[in-house]
Amino acid sequence: MHFPDLQAFLSELTENNHRAWFVMNKPRYDILRAEFLQLVTELIAGLAKSDPAIAGCEPKKALFRINRDVRFAHDKSPYKTTFSASILPSGRKKPSEGGGPAYYFQIDANGVLFFACGEYMPPADRLRAIRQHIVADPDGFGKMLKDKKLKQAFGTLQEEGKLSRPPKGFDAELPYIEQIKLKNFMVWSECPLRGMDGAQVKTTLLSAWQSAGPLVRWLRSV
Repeated sequence: MHFPDLQAFLSELTENNHRAWFVMNKPRYDILRAEFLQLVTELIAGLAKSDPAIAGCEPKKALFRINRDVRFAHDKSPYKTTFSASILPSGRKKPSEGGGPAYYFQIDANGVLFFACGEYMPPADRLRAIRQHIVADPDGFGKMLKDKKLKQAFGTLQEEGKLSRPPKGFDAELPYIEQIKLKNFMVWSECPLRGMDGAQVKTTLLSAWQSAGPLVRWLRSV
């Protein structure tokens, strides 16, 4: 994967986010997308060694489209300025479909590699099931949170969108009530791509995702 070329393309797209420019630069996009697809294919193969469940994930299904859904968006820019992928056992699913824990990463126009693991904005029934599982298995949940490799790689669960009060039906005195208030059950981190080649990117992602294994296994047990 030629990351400088990818960053240059995304940077130019940020400044020229319209169909005419994209059509003129479609050959560049096609080459970069093919290289990104190969990277995702290699990541799936590497990750399957520690998580066999995702061995059947189809690389093409893992890739997100570059076209934005602008139907209800204030920003009508037609294209995303990232290349991204989400790896799950059954391929990529929308959050509303309850796809379960995913391995996600993206590269943006600023040359930043962002990577994450877990469930982002799960649907209401899935979110309630996760919260109920924390109540039913506080020891298992606590053991997962304290895992040294997970904490070293990502820190704590992200609190974006966290409720200010306990959700309906959950007592404020319950163990891990602060985590029960979460709407996402994810960890994430980022690093600059500068100076990294394809092998280093794969090593960074696979190492981090493998460290997130306790979170993945706990979510799959819900």
